[in-house]
Amino acid sequence: MRIHPLSSDIPKPERFTYPFCYEPHPLCLMAVEEVKKEIERIGPKEGKMFGVLVVTQGNGSFVTSTISQKNRSPVSFLAAYSGLLEGRNDWDYFVPPVYDAQQPDGYFKTKEREISELINEESRKMSQDLQLWLFHQYRLLNAKGETKDLVEIWQDYHSAPRIREKYPLPPGGTGDCCAPKLLQYAYQHDLKPVCMAEFWWGESPKSLIRHHGQFYPACSGKCKPVLAWMLQGLDVDPNPEEVGFPHLVPAVVYEDDSMAVLNKPAGLLSTPGRIEDYSVVTWAQQKWPGAMLVHRLDMWTSGIILVAKTMEAYHQLQAQFEARTVKKKYLAVVEGVPQKEHGVIDLPLSSDPLNRPLQIVDLVHGKRAITEYRTLTSVTGGRFFCYTGDVTKEPSPCYTLVALWPHTGRTHQLRVHCAHPEGLGCPIVGDELYGKKADRLYLQAQAIAFDHPVTGKRLHFELSKIF
Repeated sequence: MRIHPLSSDIPKPERFTYPFCYEPHPLCLMAVEEVKKEIERIGPKEGKMFGVLVVTQGNGSFVTSTISQKNRSPVSFLAAYSGLLEGRNDWDYFVPPVYDAQQPDGYFKTKEREISELINEESRKMSQDLQLWLFHQYRLLNAKGETKDLVEIWQDYHSAPRIREKYPLPPGGTGDCCAPKLLQYAYQHDLKPVCMAEFWWGESPKSLIRHHGQFYPACSGKCKPVLAWMLQGLDVDPNPEEVGFPHLVPAVVYEDDSMAVLNKPAGLLSTPGRIEDYSVVTWAQQKWPGAMLVHRLDMWTSGIILVAKTMEAYHQLQAQFEARTVKKKYLAVVEGVPQKEHGVIDLPLSSDPLNRPLQIVDLVHGKRAITEYRTLTSVTGGRFFCYTGDVTKEPSPCYTLVALWPHTGRTHQLRVHCAHPEGLGCPIVGDELYGKKADRLYLQAQAIAFDHPVTGKRLHFELSKIF
């Protein structure tokens, strides 16, 4: 039985979930609790992404259903897992794959065995041809009842010649994630998608950071082109990152004729983004024409940031950053308590090409990243804790204030080093990419030391207010 009734009076959302940035709807939360029971029954040995899709009876615009009307609930849900589960793709509780390439006597497996017996250039060409053949078998529907295969979808999405050249074909495994499997099954059985959510179950992989039981967006690298097609015909929530943000104002900590030190609030871009133009740069240039930002902070990181008012000051300060003579101290509130009071994290990082802007720990190709840390104080509950439930059944979590000194400046270095099990193993509170969402990211650039670009005098600035 792959359609599971959901007994609830909770109102349905007005629009379908935007799958790349969302808060799980209460109906999805209910469905997830049911799916967890089945996962625990199976007892998978490796971590896996699972997904739920809440549905109602369709309107007849999709493929004719093979499921009798009497077995339908006004609100039901479907469940899926990414890839294979315990080496299988035929679990009765979960929707099937878009295309089943695992049949032992099927064309794909038969050809795969033939190719594996060859060790020459011809085998490489045969393997590429077989992968292309497989992509053509993934014929994906959208909510309008239209169909395209995976190659068509991919090349239509990456239509610009430069991008097409870089991404001529989908990566292996495209189409086997939760979201495409769930939507395909819904469309094939005349079910109308209501809302969707995906969550991780089990241990985290070595490179990625995944937390047991936590919700995650659909992967951008594989799923964005696919879901851009499959969601056509549905009324989907807008991308929250494209709605725009309030025009926050940085505070001036210090300024002279050549430079300024600002305190950037969380939620303000350092430089103009793809959607939002307002940033520290645009604000500074309005105040000091010709001003240039010397370095950047993530949008949701608050704290000290340097602005040069002259080209000479800009180049001098930039040279200090390149020589690593600028010393920075950050404060972060992390979930849990680090095992050691003081230490150094040395984990190389590289970007995840299939999930930008995420960074992964990459021991082979990553760039070296070093962070020194010291724990300052721990609290239980308090202002960082949002809990609804019976506190007698579940203890309040602990949080720790940590000082961080980055010795290198890699993208998301502090966030990954805090969250990764081989780092602190304690995600920064409010880190949506590597931890859990909160009212803000509790990471602050709290202090900085550098040489004045004109006088050469060593300067030190430190914010008195924490967060």
